[in-house]
Amino acid sequence: MSSTIRLRAVEPHDTPSRLRTLPSWLLSQSANVGHRFVSSALAAHDLRKHHFNALLALDELGAVNQADLGRRMSLDRSYVTAVIADLETRGAVARDSDPADARRKVVRLTPKGAALLAELETSVAHAQDALLSGLDAAQRRQLQELLTLVVGRPDEPHRHIAAGGMEPG
Repeated sequence: MSSTIRLRAVEPHDTPSRLRTLPSWLLSQSANVGHRFVSSALAAHDLRKHHFNALLALDELGAVNQADLGRRMSLDRSYVTAVIADLETRGAVARDSDPADARRKVVRLTPKGAALLAELETSVAHAQDALLSGLDAAQRRQLQELLTLVVGRPDEPHRHIAAGGMEPG
């Protein structure tokens, strides 16, 4: 798939200048722009970010019960069911009874799902390139390293509460 993604960047001209200097505001605006790029790339496949995230999780985790998949993706149980049903309709995932508990379902990626995931990863990579087109390779690596420090690594406990009892914003 070779389509060009063109989205309008955030125009901060109406935003107070002091607000535009706050890292939290800049991160939020960057996340909004990134979301639009990735959502547009996935929409070309008639999918959304939760579908992509589920396929990535299943590729990484292997077969997993549906409830655990939802917890790992921080999604409501009913929404996970809908996402998995969409992917199952496409033949991208299969649901089987959990051998440990027949009431639960184990979800696994199918070969068709692996092929779809490869296509989606290519589309998302193009979206990432479009998003970061103003940065060279070294700047992209540096940005990713800095964002990883801000967000926290998966092996580090997440900072839920900031100094003063306020949640980070």
